[in-house]
Amino acid sequence: MKLVLTLIAAPNSNALTKNVIDQAAIALTGAGALVGDVTWLADGEACDLIFDGIPLDVADTSLAEAELGVDAVTQKIATRRKKLLIADMDSTMVTGETLDELAEFAGVKERVAAITARAMNGELDFEAALDERVGLLEGMSTDMLQEAWKTVEYTGGAKTLVATMKANGAFAALVSGGFDFFTGAVRAELGFDYDQANVLIESDGKLTGKVQKPVLDRQAKVDALETLSAQQGITVDDAIAVGDGANDLQMISLAGTGVAFHAKPSVQEQARICINHGDLTALLYLQGYSKADFVS
Repeated sequence: MKLVLTLIAAPNSNALTKNVIDQAAIALTGAGALVGDVTWLADGEACDLIFDGIPLDVADTSLAEAELGVDAVTQKIATRRKKLLIADMDSTMVTGETLDELAEFAGVKERVAAITARAMNGELDFEAALDERVGLLEGMSTDMLQEAWKTVEYTGGAKTLVATMKANGAFAALVSGGFDFFTGAVRAELGFDYDQANVLIESDGKLTGKVQKPVLDRQAKVDALETLSAQQGITVDDAIAVGDGANDLQMISLAGTGVAFHAKPSVQEQARICINHGDLTALLYLQGYSKADFVS
């Protein structure tokens, strides 16, 4: 048996029951699969079900039709453990959009947040939307960057994801369309090995309303994935990439395991792996780590 179905429920929900697992097994069997035993990764939260005999796309369709109410991800079992984590920051490693939080101090949060939402759903050109939003911050004191940082909260499982992968020899990179002030802080606190983001231009202690060019956009994230993989002596197939916005789609599509994490609708429509119930520890379960393996 060469394939694995990982079922993941929300943390502490106990939503992953025998009934749900049985439904998944029935769906796979009905599609022609040979289904093996269940291996629990975390009681009531995550498990593996080994299967073979059908392609991944057939399995995915059958499981989607079963409407299990948990995250269901199929993969090749032999290549599931990854050596590179490349992650988006806003609404992925942290719960909100740092630019939106910064905009609150300028009294323009609603205007900026509306543009952010459309850009992350792929409705607006990313660079044009970024320029427009940053332009609204012109004249803001750079002291407000630190104040905005105080409001940032990490997504559940963020610290455990990075710590566990690093403890098992992986390289962890944070690549964001946000700003280096925030990625630098997240890198330091979570233990990422690398961060890359856009740079706000400052003058006399104030923001100029401009961003250093070229802007780090969706292609820059792809470039980072390819460059970091080469530097680590691996291929992009050895990477797990995670993000939520339209500017993450190409990176997610290219990585060996690309995860749309509680993502925008347009992103979920195009990504094969979507996590909508689990927190960031779901990325560890996908790789075959059990809860007992987690490093906090």
